[in-house]
Amino acid sequence: MDALLTLLQNQNTGFFVSSVALFGLVVGSFLNVVVHRLPIMLEKTWRRDCVEYLGLKSSPEEPQPKFNLIFPHSHCPHCQHPVRAYENIPVISYVMLGGKCSQCKKNISLRYPIIEILTALVSLMVAWKFGPTWQTAGGLALSWSLICLSAIDMDRRLLPDAIVLPLIWLGLFISLFDIFTDCRSSIIGAITGYMSLWSVFQLFKLFTGKEGMGYGDFKLLALFGAWFGWQNLLLIVLLSSMVGTIVGLVMIVFFKHDRTIPIPFGPYLGLAGWIAMLWGDEITASYFRLVGIQ
Repeated sequence: MDALLTLLQNQNTGFFVSSVALFGLVVGSFLNVVVHRLPIMLEKTWRRDCVEYLGLKSSPEEPQPKFNLIFPHSHCPHCQHPVRAYENIPVISYVMLGGKCSQCKKNISLRYPIIEILTALVSLMVAWKFGPTWQTAGGLALSWSLICLSAIDMDRRLLPDAIVLPLIWLGLFISLFDIFTDCRSSIIGAITGYMSLWSVFQLFKLFTGKEGMGYGDFKLLALFGAWFGWQNLLLIVLLSSMVGTIVGLVMIVFFKHDRTIPIPFGPYLGLAGWIAMLWGDEITASYFRLVGIQ
């Protein structure tokens, strides 16, 4: 009987994890849309706000077509060919089309299937780690958002407030239910996360006259403080700094990256925060054992 129960539990777990991974493929397809369109939407809004603030008068413009995350429907950026439903199946359509538009035969960016596969794998790992719990629901929402933020930051050097700020408030809210951390740790974490990088930024600017990072990085660390408490902030900063240093050196030495061009820090912070969510306690405990602290 015990063996049968174990088998049923394993089957249920496998079905749950597989279902989440498949759903992650679909979400990854939508994330591709967000990564491409959200910065354009923000630029349009900023431009309109600037015109209104400066009181500039412009000649009447023709009505612009609706542009948001839903409209217009997906199309080829080269020939504007509408993407049909069977051409928009995550990963499968890319493979069947040979990575080219069915109409003009221009190459489709490899980033589309990469984000879809990455989202599926990340979703699978979160579901496997936490199982059918509220932690999985929160972890998936955060993971998908981090993939989106990282891709936008790599493209545009931008971590949109439209994503970051709601996540900070969501982290503070779910701390009321002790899903990842308690309310006290969450509030202190959000404050400490923002102020720590803000202080480093100000000191760096004072001594060098240059800006070492963007304000979006402060908010992203505040986000992790709100979600996981102040106790995980040092681990996240150390992990992100280590990965960022290694990647930066590789890009400079092997890919001749121009040192005057800043490398976005958001993706490294995002990866470190995601690792802390899944294995932060284990990493910290292993470190304490290594140094002989019980």
